[in-house]
Amino acid sequence: MTASVDNDQTTTDPTDTLGTVIDEVIRPQAPIVDRDGAFPRPGVDALAAAGLLGLASSTEVGGGGHGMRTVAEVIERLAAECGSTAMVVLMHYAATAVIEAHGPRDVRAAIAAGDHLTTLAFSEYGSRSHFWSPTGTATAADDDTVRLDARKSWVTSAGEANSYVWSSLPLTRDAGPMTLWLVPADSAGLSVTGDFDGLGLRGNGSRPMTADGLRVSPAARMAADGAGLDTALGVVLPWFLVLNTAFCLGLADSAVAEAGRHLTRTTLAHTGAALRDAPVTRRDLARLMIRTDALRAFLGDTLTALETGRDDATLRVLQVKALAGETVADVTDGAMQLCGGSAFRKELGLERRFRDARAARVMAPTTDALHDFVGRVATGLPLLDQANR
Repeated sequence: MTASVDNDQTTTDPTDTLGTVIDEVIRPQAPIVDRDGAFPRPGVDALAAAGLLGLASSTEVGGGGHGMRTVAEVIERLAAECGSTAMVVLMHYAATAVIEAHGPRDVRAAIAAGDHLTTLAFSEYGSRSHFWSPTGTATAADDDTVRLDARKSWVTSAGEANSYVWSSLPLTRDAGPMTLWLVPADSAGLSVTGDFDGLGLRGNGSRPMTADGLRVSPAARMAADGAGLDTALGVVLPWFLVLNTAFCLGLADSAVAEAGRHLTRTTLAHTGAALRDAPVTRRDLARLMIRTDALRAFLGDTLTALETGRDDATLRVLQVKALAGETVADVTDGAMQLCGGSAFRKELGLERRFRDARAARVMAPTTDALHDFVGRVATGLPLLDQANR
């Protein structure tokens, strides 16, 4: 697994503009996005205008030239305010990593300029969260195009993105387990085939999509035919897992901070004591803080392992999202309990974070799958059985 190292080639700190976008657009919009299940278009557009959608794009095409560490900070800060916006941008960055490695220059430049939102389209009805086993097909057509047919089960930003990094079975039998394509959003035969009314991440636009006789140019293929799984594991997976961890960290940290504020400012009228004055309450808050800080430390070590090419980098990447999914679920649950009945009201934003946090456990690769992967690496087994490759 590899990761871009932050070279800080830009003169402007992107996190400076991020604060303005959060204050003026994302934070005020977050309750509306959640309540209405609305795609966070105002926030995405504001991030694009601020140059943040091109943060991970190469300076060669006008992008920010930043690596995973800076991008993870952006996702963490977005998740602290609006989980839906953070997930849209997370998937954009994960797809951008593939396009930077194998995509056409004009699309790379459009992403760098903030004119192009992209996303991943991996999960399918037939193989569900086993993204490494696509069932959708790619067939050579008579007119020198490639026909794609598939039923994708969940695609973040479906109908909103400008392109989709699309997985399929290979064109040539036995070429490999997977091939990746860059599918333009306006392709004939591509359609959104359902709605999303979820428990959390209600505005991330995660909806089913179908390709029915969709035609693309052979040039839309990214990497060699059959080499898509290598790209998915070597390029997409580290970006996705690390950024998902940053997403969980943002949710957990903001939940702990809100719980701390509530315990400090809330008093009992009959005693005059604040909730924080109870030793048991302080202990429980401390436990949540320690869990969150431990996740932050593990994420930092994972990034260092990737940046320095450490031998345990692959193991750390697999471990970090498994740790993050369980941590954010436990921390947001604990914050809800600490704040009692107040946490069930919309004002604190805790119940929204609680709901958004549930996604990490079930988002592929799931926590259970990651535990198996970690066990495989630890005992010298290949990450996937040959039958699954």
